[in-house]
Amino acid sequence: MLRRSARHGVGRKAARKSNAGFMQFEEFGLIEPLMRAISEEGYATPTAIQEQAIPHVLAGGDLLGCAQTGTGKTAAFALPILQRLYTTRTDGPRVIRSLVVSPTRELAAQIGESFVAYGRHTGLRQATIFGGVRSGPQRKAIAKGIDVLVATPGRLLDLVGQGVVKLNHVEVLVLDEADRMLDMGFIDDVRRIVRLLPRERQTLFFSATMPYEIQHLADSILRNAVEIRIAPEAPAAETVDQTVYFVERAQKHLLLAHLLTGESVSRGLVFTRTKRSADRLTRTLRESQIPVDVIHSDRSQSERERALDRFKKGHVRVLVASDIASRGLDVDDISHVINYDMPEEPETYVHRIGRTGRAGAAGQAFSFCGIEERCYLDQIEKLIRRPLPATSDHPFPSPVPRAAKAAATPAPTGPVMANGWKKPLRRNLLGRRRRR
Repeated sequence: MLRRSARHGVGRKAARKSNAGFMQFEEFGLIEPLMRAISEEGYATPTAIQEQAIPHVLAGGDLLGCAQTGTGKTAAFALPILQRLYTTRTDGPRVIRSLVVSPTRELAAQIGESFVAYGRHTGLRQATIFGGVRSGPQRKAIAKGIDVLVATPGRLLDLVGQGVVKLNHVEVLVLDEADRMLDMGFIDDVRRIVRLLPRERQTLFFSATMPYEIQHLADSILRNAVEIRIAPEAPAAETVDQTVYFVERAQKHLLLAHLLTGESVSRGLVFTRTKRSADRLTRTLRESQIPVDVIHSDRSQSERERALDRFKKGHVRVLVASDIASRGLDVDDISHVINYDMPEEPETYVHRIGRTGRAGAAGQAFSFCGIEERCYLDQIEKLIRRPLPATSDHPFPSPVPRAAKAAATPAPTGPVMANGWKKPLRRNLLGRRRRR
């Protein structure tokens, strides 16, 4: 059962480090250790999701938050959770009292870093666990006693099964990027995790989009929750200047090298559809003497962390990524997002370009659209409810006008049937793909 916030649908721009909002953090009644950390982080005015969510979470109620990426969701749940744990802690041994579940290791790591930053003066402890690395250090951190555990579903269930993690004292559950967990097939794992928790708990449920399966999951685990929707379900960021380049696949790498020449792209994030394409493009850019690194799920955790650290520190100004990073990356001052491959799902476009134009800053998004990808562009424009401006002011324009797209539009991906058409994919309620 959900009840909507009284200010449902507030569309004020996020202003994480500015004075553009109407409230101040002091008005929430946060404890002094948290206020000191907020000041040290340079935050002055809460974002829209923080302004609406923090009072509800402090009051102890369940919450359903639907907000696009880059709106400050992590602080919206981390600050009130830290306040609750700090003001109600006891002298007994530390137990896991708050559990945050996220879909990817990058996102889990960044949430963990936020808890450390906001809670640096509270004495509370947190640990972050995810797969792809040895579990030994994670086990040691848990054995020392922690108050907050941030985890990806697979590693969490592994350590629960081995008796390393005990969830019987969890007071607050956070499910972050729930729709991404659906896309990645984790919904069964999420349901298993929920069944391991005490029935009496506070549940905070965040999702950038709200498809039927996610709404159904939320209804099954939330009780009398307040629902907050900061923006329409999938609008593109208002601060991002978006442009489409019609260019054929064989010339995309030439166009990208052309755009990266000079210093106008000070920090660019380039998205490809596949890991193989990401590696191939990275090699091509390096041959053109462009400082670049790559991040995707086939790289080891240490390689991914090293690539991300080099990008954050400016040692490389271009990072090529597959879609696993479209929500998990949190890097300040990304000037450009470049869709080297058009995403097959229009919602993914929104999450990709959400990496730039954050916290009210301006950003640019370039999308390279080949003739076989124009159906994806149509879906994106339908979702964001406006056409994307196109430019032909570049050396490699497609010779095929957009009006000719219908003859070249591919069928949805899937197995080829006898008649030559491809059978589309559909998901069931548990997030598994099935054939129609």
